[in-house]
Amino acid sequence: MMEGVEVGGPGSSEMGKETKRPATYEDLLALPEDMVGQIIDGELIAMPRPASPHAVASSVLGALLLTAFQIGRQSPGGWWIVDEPELHLGRDVLVPDIGGWRWERMPEMPTVPFFILAPDWVCEVLSPTTQTLDRGRKREIYAREGVRHVWLVDPAARTLEVFQREGDMWGLRGTYSGEARVRAAPFEDVELNLGALWPRRREAP
Repeated sequence: MMEGVEVGGPGSSEMGKETKRPATYEDLLALPEDMVGQIIDGELIAMPRPASPHAVASSVLGALLLTAFQIGRQSPGGWWIVDEPELHLGRDVLVPDIGGWRWERMPEMPTVPFFILAPDWVCEVLSPTTQTLDRGRKREIYAREGVRHVWLVDPAARTLEVFQREGDMWGLRGTYSGEARVRAAPFEDVELNLGALWPRRREAP
């Protein structure tokens, strides 16, 4: 994690202390390609790409929801499902693992480098280095911007926590684990096999 961008020189105090300036989008763009950058409360936060259990859980969940709610012919439809969308929410720049927009709020997918319309649903896949941020400051911003649903997936614990916004607070709607079959808001129209999210050896056919 990068604490912030510091600027020295004439603007520094007489005691020689450096002053901090809020991070800019240019700072984020200057990060190496193998880093994921976000700006929260003026702080540039950079983390390496996630390990394989994180990537597998995110990829599988995104694929299941994409098939069921965006492109499936025999499905409820009604959603845009996007992997790692870059969200510009006020002065904050967030990158959830997956984001979803209802078609009635976003009738067409815009051709843009980032989104300024907050999603209806986001999923964060937790890791030891991100879970405090995902559970804390990022959820506060999602609530502020009107996101209705947040899912937290923990590959290490093999759990899914489902939250729904109640005013300015997040209410826990359910916790699921292991191989559970899940119907969870806002995607309760389709049963999801939670066990598919956890990497394990597959038997040859």
